[in-house]
Amino acid sequence: MRRIEVAAFGGPEVLALTEAPEPTPGPGEVLVDVAAADVLWIETAIRRGAAADHFPVVPPYRPGVGVAGIVGAVGAGVDPDWIGRRVVTRTDERGGYLERAVAPIDGVVVVPDGVTLADAAALLHDGVTAFGLLDLVPVRTGDQVLVTAAAGGLGALLVQEVRAAGGFVVAAARGAAKREALYRLGADLAVDYAEPRWIESVRAATGGLHVVLDGAGGEYGRAVFPLVRPGGWFSAHGAPAGGFAVPDGDAARDRGITVLGIADVQFSPERRRRYLRTALDAAAAGRIRPLIGQTYPLHRAAAAHEAIEDRSAIGKTLLTV
Repeated sequence: MRRIEVAAFGGPEVLALTEAPEPTPGPGEVLVDVAAADVLWIETAIRRGAAADHFPVVPPYRPGVGVAGIVGAVGAGVDPDWIGRRVVTRTDERGGYLERAVAPIDGVVVVPDGVTLADAAALLHDGVTAFGLLDLVPVRTGDQVLVTAAAGGLGALLVQEVRAAGGFVVAAARGAAKREALYRLGADLAVDYAEPRWIESVRAATGGLHVVLDGAGGEYGRAVFPLVRPGGWFSAHGAPAGGFAVPDGDAARDRGITVLGIADVQFSPERRRRYLRTALDAAAAGRIRPLIGQTYPLHRAAAAHEAIEDRSAIGKTLLTV
């Protein structure tokens, strides 16, 4: 079986294709023939050795934390009827960039008819976070809502769901291609971080924000906090632009702004599965569609990481097997 391993922290080139023994499901487990694997921005930071404060990963390790595919075998105690079902599941420390994955049956979710395995892989983490966030943050009809990192996998889902909830969606991303994609997803206004007056454009269009869903962090998240109206909401759940942009607590309290951080979207396994099923059902109903911008075969995992790191990726990046 082919899989990707990391022997030492470094650039994308450390993602090495290796051969491993064929896995066998143990009691209470299934074997999944992988069709697509989720690739997350945080995995690029872990690979560089830049996320040790939050993820105590030590090489050698197997990257990837989730897959979608077809159940090929079951272990003792698992109903054989699972064989042949299309499923999506987290793999966590077992790795996810591989041809076949073993996972506990209690974490496996069936993919509904009408949802491709690629879409299911794209929703495995971003769908959970999107629907979890919107379970925590109230978005009402007419609310002015800013989504940063809006052309990423998570941001694209938030744009669609906020629009469906009746919010006025301002989507922030970098580059004309990403802005065009966001307008196709239903954004009312798409602004470009590269424009020096992008903050003024947001202020002029909204007069102030009821909600900020900050998936970018860094200077972008810090720049938009002053636009939040008294009594509003600010979610600092993203960090690719330079760390989580958690607002000053005193300033937020003075204005009655509710602040959420990354800890607020670290859900229990039960809640993760509930939000994942909600996301899959929404996709099956045609209410949302993941923005999958690029896919790479397993042996090109390094190229997938490069695209994420150089900001050329649009939407979700997947590995296909």
